[in-house]
Amino acid sequence: MAVFKYVGRTKRGKLKRGTIQSETRNQAIHQLQEKGIRPREVVETKATIFNQNISFNGNSVKHQHFVIYCRQFATLINAGISIVDSTRILAAQTESKGLAKALNEVEGELRSGIAFSNAIQKHAKIFPAIFVNMVRAGEMTGNLDETLERLADYFENQYNLKKKVQSTMAYPIVLFFVIIAVVIFLMLSIVPNFTVMFDQFGGELPSITKLVVNMSEWIRKLWWLGLIIIVFIVSLFLFFFKNNPTFHYSIHVALLKMPIFGVLLQKAAIARMTRTLSSLFASSVPILQALAIVEKVTGNPVIGKVVLAARDNLEKGSPLSEPLANSWVFPPLVSQMTAIGEQTGSLDYMLAKIADFYEDEVERSVDALKSLIEPFMIIILASVVGFIVLAIMIPMFSIFSEVQ
Repeated sequence: MAVFKYVGRTKRGKLKRGTIQSETRNQAIHQLQEKGIRPREVVETKATIFNQNISFNGNSVKHQHFVIYCRQFATLINAGISIVDSTRILAAQTESKGLAKALNEVEGELRSGIAFSNAIQKHAKIFPAIFVNMVRAGEMTGNLDETLERLADYFENQYNLKKKVQSTMAYPIVLFFVIIAVVIFLMLSIVPNFTVMFDQFGGELPSITKLVVNMSEWIRKLWWLGLIIIVFIVSLFLFFFKNNPTFHYSIHVALLKMPIFGVLLQKAAIARMTRTLSSLFASSVPILQALAIVEKVTGNPVIGKVVLAARDNLEKGSPLSEPLANSWVFPPLVSQMTAIGEQTGSLDYMLAKIADFYEDEVERSVDALKSLIEPFMIIILASVVGFIVLAIMIPMFSIFSEVQ
């Protein structure tokens, strides 16, 4: 017999938490209703959503492989192929070794009579919480085929959105390293040759030339020290980013408030949050459970903190939109449309519309940034190279004059 945690309200409206033993989740809900408790969340304690790994990194499946799996799985189910056969087929043809291994184990559990949602729940590194809970809701409502289509659309959409943002952020980073490489090449290969010439002719060098020559000598002699300093700073940053929650949160706040790119990251995070919440609501996942999942999958602690506040608000009987309206992260559009959705009973529809809007905004922002970044970075590269060339050419004019 399984043990379920529950959150609900009595007939008098008092919030009540606890555990209950039952064979299935449906029976647990029925028992709570007989006791006069209206359950808002019922979760099995053996494998709750709070200890599941949402990440697609590390030892788990790559995001693009999971997207392909979701789309193919939905297609096979819609074609009338059983879950067992679909799992066997997909295990044989997926490129991901981790996913193939998990699907083979899931197939064996399905053949022994275990429900699909319970089977995949045992592989938290492969199947994220949103997938498990939406599949479970689809099994309970008898709409598993529709749920799988929705999941396929969701993961495909999230993958495309992630790639767009990554490509926009990666472009200036790559160009930045190109600029550094060009500068190092000039300092190590070109400037030293002219330094020898300047020493032979003697004379006082201009300040700009002295600066470039000194930088060249420092790079040639103390490059190892610079490398050590860079490695130390990066290692220190990564350590605090992973192990210090306050530092981790502050970095995400700084990223969201960063000029130009901060707005893009903010829109992408809002789109991800609202799309996830809309998909969960549309699949009949309990609202408190849905918010707990969203808090984990947003990938941004600033957004996650607001979602947690919204969850606490709901437990107290307050509206979901209130914490959104009080947070600087969410524009008024989000809180206002969320409030309308709560009042009209169409919260999943309103959240989907918010997600559509911000996904379109991200796409437009990406296109605009790409068109602006390229000339801007070219100007920076030209300015840096021009500065070094100018530092070399100024004393060259003096040398030519003396020779003439």
